[in-house]
Amino acid sequence: MGQGTRVGECLTAALHSLFDARPRLLMLGEDLADPYGGAFGISRGLSTKFPDRVLSTPISEAAITGMAGGLALMGDEVIVEIMFGDFITLAFDPIVNFISKSVTMYGRTLNMPVIIRCPSGGNRGYGPTHSQNLQKHFIGVPNLSLHELSPMHPVEPVLTRILDRGRPAVFFEDKVLYTQKPCGQHEDDRLFEFSQLGGEAGWAQARFTDEPPDWLLIAPGGLVRRALAAMHRAMLEQEITSSLLAPSQLFPLDFDPVLPAIAEARNILILDDGPAGGGWPVLAADALHRLLWKSLDAPVSVLQPDCVVVPAARHLEQQVLLQDSTIYAAIASGGMRG
Repeated sequence: MGQGTRVGECLTAALHSLFDARPRLLMLGEDLADPYGGAFGISRGLSTKFPDRVLSTPISEAAITGMAGGLALMGDEVIVEIMFGDFITLAFDPIVNFISKSVTMYGRTLNMPVIIRCPSGGNRGYGPTHSQNLQKHFIGVPNLSLHELSPMHPVEPVLTRILDRGRPAVFFEDKVLYTQKPCGQHEDDRLFEFSQLGGEAGWAQARFTDEPPDWLLIAPGGLVRRALAAMHRAMLEQEITSSLLAPSQLFPLDFDPVLPAIAEARNILILDDGPAGGGWPVLAADALHRLLWKSLDAPVSVLQPDCVVVPAARHLEQQVLLQDSTIYAAIASGGMRG
């Protein structure tokens, strides 16, 4: 995972390493300057170490992102920090109509190495405007890839691969992950075997044994810990075995590197914390159904929150968003929600 005992610390260490290695890398965002280092302290220390390359900006997500696109056209690499991922909607125009299109709309392919970092998700009681997962609104934008911070993936190689590719990307970071340990460092992790399966989507796997599982779960990074807890409980209480696949890249999603792991599954459950109604899990379910329809015991299931606004009250927020108990119930019953 990199240096640090928490996922947020690993991300900070990865950013420092990238700035050391890439002299044309810049970062733009609000309150990035020390001592703040951004709203969640992830960029802490960078402005002190690289004062000319880490720039705190006025409060305008559209301006910040548009400036990043202009800098990329001039040959720089740029990381944009959106204070809360909810506010990426204010940057939708420069991302879709400028940065992403600039790769291929000038008669020749141009490098546009821009990463837009978005602290996302709920379970922290921040209310409707600071708790959303908005990945689905950027699905299918030409030249734009979508990624998610994960406790199962080393951060620096993921960010390096994105920048080396020379294409714009949105990097979603579930805020709850910042304080969690990377996989392999938690006490209960000794029950699982973790491995990197690679591929364009950067797949990682967790499983109990080499035996074919009753359930295959597919989940992005923010849901990994909840999925592992549900898998553990299902094994102890119901003797239901599961394995977990986590993609680092949510779109485009390539299943070829994990076909052996998928082919052995009898039931597949795809997890997502965004509101029901489209998104990457629906595309994934469609692709898997086409690949495996002859061998599955049941249709691929998608488990998502209902299409509602995330409540401000903590107890209601817990009911809306997926929890380990929600995932366990789906595994135990074989049902689906969302």
